[in-house]
Amino acid sequence: MKIAVIGAGSTYTPELAEGLILEANALGLEELYLHDIDEERLEIVGGLVQRMVQAQGSPFRVQCTLNRVEAVSGADFVITQIRVGGQAARALDTKICLEEGIIGQETTGPVGFAKAMRTIPVLLDICGDIRAHAPGAFLINFTNPAGIITEAVLKYGGVQAIGLCNIPFGIQAAVARECGVSPEAVELEYVGLNHLSWVRRIFVSGQDRTQELLEKTAAKPANIPALKLHPEFQRALNMWTNSYLNYFYLHDEMLEHLLSQPKTRGEVVAELEAKLLEQYQDPNLCTKPKELEKRGGAHYSSAAVSLIRDIHLGAGKKHIVNVQNSGALPDLPLDAVVEVPCLVDAHGARPLVMGRLEPQIRGLLQHVKAYEELTVEAAVRKDYKTALLALTTHPLTTSVNKAKRILDGFNAAHDLQLVRKT
Repeated sequence: MKIAVIGAGSTYTPELAEGLILEANALGLEELYLHDIDEERLEIVGGLVQRMVQAQGSPFRVQCTLNRVEAVSGADFVITQIRVGGQAARALDTKICLEEGIIGQETTGPVGFAKAMRTIPVLLDICGDIRAHAPGAFLINFTNPAGIITEAVLKYGGVQAIGLCNIPFGIQAAVARECGVSPEAVELEYVGLNHLSWVRRIFVSGQDRTQELLEKTAAKPANIPALKLHPEFQRALNMWTNSYLNYFYLHDEMLEHLLSQPKTRGEVVAELEAKLLEQYQDPNLCTKPKELEKRGGAHYSSAAVSLIRDIHLGAGKKHIVNVQNSGALPDLPLDAVVEVPCLVDAHGARPLVMGRLEPQIRGLLQHVKAYEELTVEAAVRKDYKTALLALTTHPLTTSVNKAKRILDGFNAAHDLQLVRKT
């Protein structure tokens, strides 16, 4: 097997490498190609990965390259984890939104729109390389906003693709810790979109433990009390909520919190990454440092490597991933990308039918999906009007006039090359 990682200069890469080392034999992994457009970061991160692999007896060969075609050619799996514009673009986009009194979140909020507009054209170029040089490969997309990016790839990329997020696996792991079992003993009845999802039922070793676990969650104190969902609402909803739903359920409190912070999340992450990259340069370091946990993305390695393993082995196991709806959620378009449990085998991921959505979550899901569909079309067509419609459709955008100013700010900052049609 050959695996290519596009965006391998990411500080996440050593975590991914750790998982690949553990599963190298099961995967039959022979080659890991690391590609990035930033030569310095690729050398630093790639150097640590090579030392990690060597320290474990070199179960596979690691090759660093600035040539994307070389990385992709003949690959069985291509993992994308890119950030077009880097953390600087994220921080700038966040400030553009906050100046208008709009939540500036890079996946759930309008900042995710700007990131998608920059990223989709690049991902579609990568798909062109895969079609030409690795036509049988699976693209595993970890690039955020994962649902929107995966929808663009499945609609316009012409490749086999699955979108991946670490949050479903994180919920599974959290339940497992609470119940004293392995994550494999936990099964979630999970519905929604990436970073907009709910768990209807939680089964532990085949037993429904939903009510017990929801009560424990409602009773737990929060680090920031103002940002905790009211227990009465949690009991009324009767579902485990993805933490990103707080941007919708606690809109005013979240906006106030973001405005009070001395630095944006992008600026904080940039500082964390600088410290990590400094550590990665230590020639004696041959394991991922503990400080990587502060970067976020916990369980990324477990989610990614187990998905690849189960495709390779045709295991027929369940994974919660981002795939084309195909009727799994009848209240959303068939070709929309959703985040639901899927059966994974050699053919990829097949979504399980989850049934109609409850009215208390249906409206928000449909609203956000409409925004996502428009965002994909705006990025592909580079059409200003469609981009404006996408931003104004977003539930967190509270004014058409603010949306117009934010869009013009994004366009000026990043030259999105949007075409104004009369």
